[in-house]
Amino acid sequence: MSQTKTRDVYMVIGGNGFLGRHIVQQLLDRGDIVSVFDIVERYNDVAFYAGDISNQESVASALRSSGTTCIIHTASPHATLNNPALFHKVNVEGTKAVIAAAVETKVRKLVFTSSAGVVFNGEDIMDADERLPFPDVPMDAYNDTKAQAERAVLEANGKGGLLTVALRPAGIFGPGDRQVMSGLYQVYERGQTHFQIGDNTNLFDWTYVGNVAYAHLLAADKLETPPPAPPVSQLEKPPAIADEVPPLNDAEIAILDYPILPVSLSTGQHRVPTCEARPLGPYVTPPPNAAKIAAAFEDPNFAATPRPVIRTRFDQLSDHALKRAKVNYPDIHPLQVAGQVFFITNGEPTYFWDFPRLIWNELDKYFPEKRKPRGLIKLPKSVGIAAATGSEWYGWLTGKDVTFTKFKVTFSCAMRWHNIEKARRILGYEPQVGVQEGAKRMVEWWYADYLANQKKSS
Repeated sequence: MSQTKTRDVYMVIGGNGFLGRHIVQQLLDRGDIVSVFDIVERYNDVAFYAGDISNQESVASALRSSGTTCIIHTASPHATLNNPALFHKVNVEGTKAVIAAAVETKVRKLVFTSSAGVVFNGEDIMDADERLPFPDVPMDAYNDTKAQAERAVLEANGKGGLLTVALRPAGIFGPGDRQVMSGLYQVYERGQTHFQIGDNTNLFDWTYVGNVAYAHLLAADKLETPPPAPPVSQLEKPPAIADEVPPLNDAEIAILDYPILPVSLSTGQHRVPTCEARPLGPYVTPPPNAAKIAAAFEDPNFAATPRPVIRTRFDQLSDHALKRAKVNYPDIHPLQVAGQVFFITNGEPTYFWDFPRLIWNELDKYFPEKRKPRGLIKLPKSVGIAAATGSEWYGWLTGKDVTFTKFKVTFSCAMRWHNIEKARRILGYEPQVGVQEGAKRMVEWWYADYLANQKKSS
């Protein structure tokens, strides 16, 4: 007789924040029992528990009262704040308190929202997978504390019956966002959309918030899924080197060998404005087969054609890499969910400045007389860094917060896109909303909120 799977009771820590609210809504939409732990109550459709995330007893009390079996921990200060002490209190001390409270109250699952920024050190990141280590010198205090929290979450896997997983979303945007959208509107309002730092050849991952929320639900659902083979530490003679690892079994091969189709089949064909004419990148002289490439780019049937899975020894899911992973981490199977980390993106890396222009083009629909045609002014990265240095000195001398920083210049000029094959194969993640549709939804939400605020102030 088959066992009935126990239905989870969810608590979203930080559930009134941007990402947290989308997770709460998706849980409600599918009929789950969910509560929120946060510092401020903004919604009345779920049970709410107010408390200090860094206080273990405060968290444990809420977990007991709610009967929580699965925690989704999204709480974090805004990355743009200049407050390292707050980052440490919430991201590090708070996460450790959540882990301790979860073990104390016998919670079974913990899904943690990390950040793709934990591996960023200012250098280009191209097609990075989860093997990329944390940088020796962190880029900033926010990502340093997120990395410390992620490490604590993964180390807690299996302790006291708790299963853990960490997700690393990149460039989250969408309805409810008050960071990306606010900054882009300020540039639009000031008439500065014709300025660009760098040459805009750097691909960047932007990820729709609903896709990130969906990935969290998948991770929670699959945390208890047994691995396709026992971890090698359970073998009668655990292997000491990769050559001693047993060959892949049928269950492992089934995960690795099915062809993955393009994300456009789930998100729709995207047409970010200045990317449309250059599917292979901004080349000066078109390659000999440019016409064929362009025709394939426009043909939806071509996108739906399965490609064979071909790997090299450098691929993280190659037989060689999996054997090394099994030897290096003998207690965790590399194809299981528990104890693992996953990059989560839209799978649609976009030239960095194309995304702001997409947003500004959407804003033009609501403010048709706002922008006048102006020539693009490109500033080299070196000029941007020099100007940002002056801005930071001004902030230091006056004690004022400044928005133009060296980090932002570096951020906007760096190549930053990530490989999500691991999430697609193990979590079953597929982006549901494309960049173009997501941008439209974000601006629609923002404009409705803008009108509501205008009405209040009048």
